[in-house]
Amino acid sequence: MARCFFLSLVLLLAFSVNLQAQKANSLIFNLKTGKIFQPEAPKEFEVNKEYTPYFEVFLPEKTKANGRGLFIFPGGGYGMVAYGHEGTRWAPFFNEQGIAVFVLKYSLPKGDRNRTFSDVSSAMNIVKANATNWGLNLSQIGVMGFSAGGHLAATVATHFTDPIKPAFQILFYPVITMEAAYTHAGSRENLLGETPSQALVDEYSNEKQVSATTPPAIIIAAADDQVVPIENSLNYFKSLNEKKIPVSLHIYPIGNHGWGYSKQYKYHEAILKELSLWLQTTLKYKQQ
Repeated sequence: MARCFFLSLVLLLAFSVNLQAQKANSLIFNLKTGKIFQPEAPKEFEVNKEYTPYFEVFLPEKTKANGRGLFIFPGGGYGMVAYGHEGTRWAPFFNEQGIAVFVLKYSLPKGDRNRTFSDVSSAMNIVKANATNWGLNLSQIGVMGFSAGGHLAATVATHFTDPIKPAFQILFYPVITMEAAYTHAGSRENLLGETPSQALVDEYSNEKQVSATTPPAIIIAAADDQVVPIENSLNYFKSLNEKKIPVSLHIYPIGNHGWGYSKQYKYHEAILKELSLWLQTTLKYKQQ
């Protein structure tokens, strides 16, 4: 009995120490103050809910770290942020690849895109300020986004050069265009307002903003997507390819929209393998 009690006590203490270590290594920054804070527990699928924007830092083990980093922008039609299945659940996969991860719960634009873009800039400034401590190479920081978060990632990839110019982009079933013919109407209205000018539509139709300096991309989507037309992915691929930007496009026959990090998705393991291979090969090729 005493032996069992002692063993249970050791296991309990070990579990407690492990939790404390995880808590000590958890960094969450308020995007308005730039200070570390503890937000309310995030809930998925809360449309237009007010919250304090923040981003969470997940660092790989030092023995695996390779200096790369990745900003993740979860989707939600610019009307919510799917923080879990399109955000934090991806962190272990990328940490295992040696990549530091920064997941943003960005401000909803509500027709004012600068609310969201300024949060991205704030997160980038914090990462830049901590690059040395976190073992980051600022020329190897990429962006990743899902759905409307994919539009945000593609916008950062095609528009941002400061404070960090993205080195690569990973896009899942992304909204790319703001053209009414094949955009996601809710994302467009939430980002640009009800009646945006054609100039504004063109500026944030990212297939029109690709240049010779746009970073390499991998685009992953399903052919039967009923939420964001597949033309978003196809036309962005075409624009990147025309500019000779290294780009991979993977369109799976089924999946519809919004699977994120779902082990139940039929092609989940295939996607992880493709991402790993792309990170190891395409980006290395681009650097040469």
